[in-house]
Amino acid sequence: MTVETVIVLAAGEGTRMKSAKAKVLHSVAGRSLLGHVLHAVDHLKAKEVRIVVGSGRELVEEHISHIAPKASIVFQERRGGTGHAAQLALAGSTPKGTVLVLAGDTPMLTGESLAAFIAAHNAGKFAASVLTAEHPDPTGYGRIIRDDSDELLKIVEEKDATDDQRFIFEINSGVYAFDGAALAASIGKLNNSNAQGELYLTDVIGILKGEGASVAAIMIDDFTEILGVNDRVQLAESAALLRDRINDEWMRAGVTIIDPTTTWIDATATISSDVTIHPGSAIYGTTTIAQGASIGPRTTLTNCQVKEGASVLESIAADSVIGEGSTVGPFTYLRAGTVLGDATKAGAFVEMKNATVGSGSKVPHLSYVGDATIGEGSNIGAATIFVNYDGVEKHHTTIGDHVRIGSDTMLVAPLTVGDGAYTAAGSVITEDVPAGAIGVGRAKQRNVLGWVMRKRAGSKSAQAAEAKEKKG
Repeated sequence: MTVETVIVLAAGEGTRMKSAKAKVLHSVAGRSLLGHVLHAVDHLKAKEVRIVVGSGRELVEEHISHIAPKASIVFQERRGGTGHAAQLALAGSTPKGTVLVLAGDTPMLTGESLAAFIAAHNAGKFAASVLTAEHPDPTGYGRIIRDDSDELLKIVEEKDATDDQRFIFEINSGVYAFDGAALAASIGKLNNSNAQGELYLTDVIGILKGEGASVAAIMIDDFTEILGVNDRVQLAESAALLRDRINDEWMRAGVTIIDPTTTWIDATATISSDVTIHPGSAIYGTTTIAQGASIGPRTTLTNCQVKEGASVLESIAADSVIGEGSTVGPFTYLRAGTVLGDATKAGAFVEMKNATVGSGSKVPHLSYVGDATIGEGSNIGAATIFVNYDGVEKHHTTIGDHVRIGSDTMLVAPLTVGDGAYTAAGSVITEDVPAGAIGVGRAKQRNVLGWVMRKRAGSKSAQAAEAKEKKG
């Protein structure tokens, strides 16, 4: 499985994507196309990774600095084909041992398949090997041409293929393994005498074959692994294939997914056994879900931590922690910085942001909690608003342990409500409430008798009031 050098070709324009963003930066299942390829490459533990970039250079290089900071970056200013890109990657050095070359737009390719390919290449002591597959619709791919003894003869790009060659179903994956010295010696012999006027890396196979070197076509069982992405249709197809693969892996690991076709889980998420995921749910980013939790239906979690036995129903949460045995939803929105302790509740139509809720506390319904700390065992009544923004700055509210906030209370920050304190329903609380006290911040009710008959004479309300007065 030893690989000395990996060269990733990621300089393509991606014009068929019709996007201002470089093709390799488009994402599926929680990683960019390039990120999926580099994740597979990590499995090989190569000594060096060189990535050839071109289109959208600055953003691509920035992305690489985050996901593969040890990789070397090579800039291909002029797009001269895969052979030209490989020449640039090899300039000034002759790699020793095995060199793996692959494209940066094949998100389905796995590290296990790459390892098996390299093992077969090294075992056969080939000068060059190409990973191939039989595709039911080979349109757009280079065809594998074999000789009478079924050995690899050459690779023909579709634009250069004859009509007969286009009926060949074995295709080139764009994944190659080379003896480093053989590749370095042959790469300079390429020419652009072809339909596209480019230097093809595939021609190195023909050069080595013509010189009597041993070359091989090694077929992969699952053709979907080598599918490239060139447009939005293929991007969606790859997303669906990855969705199915990821869901299958989690179900076989003990996760119940009620409807896999409507459940989307990023490759970067982590889920424990005995978790149940209901239809229409999406698990994005670095979300982790502990044993026994229930997610959905129609729930989206992004970079969240859901602890054991928690339940999230028809809600959206991002960058939040949901404590053990806690319940969220339905129709709840947990924004960044929300931390729910154990056995807490964020009920229907609740929004929270940058809020910490202590164990056993509840925000049952119809409330906004922003920039706040709520202690243990407290209850926030319906329609409570934490008024955290004065138009310029955000302010913090602190609620103690075992506090009871009455329904329709407005807590105007900065504010502290002490342990065991109450607020009266309908209050606007602008001053601290000491521990054990009740805060009342509402105007005294005043009833104006006879107002309706004086101001709304002839209305049904006035008639009803008049009738009641006569009856009395």
